Amino acid sequence: MTIVEDRPDAGHATARRAMIDSQLRTSGINAPFVLRRMGQVARERFVPEARAGAAYMDRAVPLEGGRWLASPAVQGMMLQEARPRLSDRALLIDGGSGYMAELLRPLVGSLDIADPAAGAGGDVGHGYTLLVVDGAVEQLPEVLIGRLAPEARIVTGLAEQSVTRIAVGRVAAGAAALLPVAELGIPLLPEFAAPKGWSF
Repeated sequence: MTIVEDRPDAGHATARRAMIDSQLRTSGINAPFVLRRMGQVARERFVPEARAGAAYMDRAVPLEGGRWLASPAVQGMMLQEARPRLSDRALLIDGGSGYMAELLRPLVGSLDIADPAAGAGGDVGHGYTLLVVDGAVEQLPEVLIGRLAPEARIVTGLAEQSVTRIAVGRVAAGAAALLPVAELGIPLLPEFAAPKGWSF
């Protein structure tokens, strides 16, 4: 049996081209490998059938179980900032759609995928050179950082005081040093919420 990947109908193909021209390029997302992968992978396959018509809109799409498919600009910028390499051992914390995994898989040497609960608990492998978190976190737990190789690259959404940004960084001295690079609306991953302190 031959499986033909990502052969969409004409309507979705048109929407995909419009996504690249009017959302990605206008947001500064021009890396050829990003445009190629996002032009190849059918976003409509990663949302409930009833929401397939919204797959290419410039907004997050609700999935089952309270999860979300982030907007094209968010995932395109994350992929661009990740700068994946075929030498990478990558870990993806999946936001619930599987779309980012499909984008990333052929661009790295190996890819492990964990759900947010497993990622927050550090229930993953070790020695990763690239961590991509498909969602916004308030914190990256030490147990997860400890699974990364020294100097591992990190791309994640970062939530601070109700504002979400894409942040990039590296592991240094066993800790994650993150730098916000773009303010965008990114679905939150509640498993990565910071502990709430007492208030009086």
